[in-house]
Amino acid sequence: MSFSIANLFSQHFEKKFDLHEQHLNNQMVRVLRTIGYDRDYKRAIGQYLYDEKDNEYLDLLSGFGVFAIGRNHPTVVSALQETLTLELPNLVQMDVSLLSGLLAEKILQTTPDNLSKMFFCNSGTESVEAAIKFSRYVTKREKIVFCEHGYHGLTMGSLSLNGEQIFREGFGPLLPGCHAVPFNDLEALEKALSNKDVAAFIVEPVQGKGVNVPDGNYLPEVERLCKKYGTLFVADEVQTGLGRTGKFWAIDHWGVQPDMICMAKALSGGFVPVGAVAMTSKIMDTVFNRMDRAVVHGSTFSKNNMAMAAGLATLQVMEDEKLVENSAKVGEDIINSINAMASNYEFLKEARGKGMMIAIEFQSPKSLSLKAAWAMLEAANKGLFCQMITIPLFKEYRILTQVAGHGMNVVKLLPPLNLTQKDRDWIVNSFDQAIADTHQVPGSIWDLGKNLASHAMKNKKK
Repeated sequence: MSFSIANLFSQHFEKKFDLHEQHLNNQMVRVLRTIGYDRDYKRAIGQYLYDEKDNEYLDLLSGFGVFAIGRNHPTVVSALQETLTLELPNLVQMDVSLLSGLLAEKILQTTPDNLSKMFFCNSGTESVEAAIKFSRYVTKREKIVFCEHGYHGLTMGSLSLNGEQIFREGFGPLLPGCHAVPFNDLEALEKALSNKDVAAFIVEPVQGKGVNVPDGNYLPEVERLCKKYGTLFVADEVQTGLGRTGKFWAIDHWGVQPDMICMAKALSGGFVPVGAVAMTSKIMDTVFNRMDRAVVHGSTFSKNNMAMAAGLATLQVMEDEKLVENSAKVGEDIINSINAMASNYEFLKEARGKGMMIAIEFQSPKSLSLKAAWAMLEAANKGLFCQMITIPLFKEYRILTQVAGHGMNVVKLLPPLNLTQKDRDWIVNSFDQAIADTHQVPGSIWDLGKNLASHAMKNKKK
């Protein structure tokens, strides 16, 4: 019998969670089962997931931003199928590939004019690793500055720039010379750069953990300070890039010109991992400055034909379907619609973000009964209230969301950029009802809250 993925999928469909418990991360299975997210999805199209009963779910996580053009887009599928059948030379290591050249050219048409070179790799964290190495080599400096609560990946170099302690704990010692400053704090940044010994300042234009948007003058001043002190300005657009914030690059909101842009996630079309760094010619020409240095940094699978084809097809879809414009329009509508609810709900603080990168933040209420209920959850585990939003959204309204980070009362939306008016209404109405339910104390939703608090307290004692 011939080998068939379809047969494997159908024969073993019900073993998914068991296999992960036996051979992979069983704690992830425990999490999913505890909060009721253990669904058996059979297919996915665009912004929708479908379970074995053909129930439709609206995916507002998009694989942490990977599926910006939606899942299983036919244009990307067709491009990959065609690439597989052409018998192209691939990864000929004593050669250069045509598709990587074409993708580099296409990407650089979207970046600021000062960027003219591309380096390809396999993921966002690899793009950050490259930026660290290139910055150190070009400047002959060791130090790297990053922001508190920032997220740049989980390999050792990028982990050294991770502003969340939970990711760093137990993995040290990390890369020396890495120093954090508060996000959106120009005084702290200038103090960190003033000794002229910092190779690079690496920053997310909009922070992913919490969806923190900077003040209007922050990034322009970052650019000025980096030039003043000879530090390279690196924009980590792994999550914010390719239309996520309603501009092709998030830096476009502020008109700045970094020395490097790190990218990945959406560039893959959701199929083949691909990462990249756009940079100035000075950086590229300094790192690869002699023929014997042509291979001083690279990656075996980078520039592979499937990844490059996926990237080219993804950019074409974004252009043809005007997804950047749709991200700006529908995202703003969602933010404004949820903010319009704030006067009705004590728990709701605000919605914020740019484009389809949205945070919905909750706060301690003023009413005594609500305040007591809030305090009960916070005492058990800071940020637990958000689970009383995300779990009902999933179970009752079939909307997949997440908490924006550890210990914060923020729900994060990172949907595909092709949301429709129907999706917008689905989101706004579901949030309205889910938030309204939390204001009924006592009520059935607070039975869930007590169970969550009980689980959290038990985990603290372990």
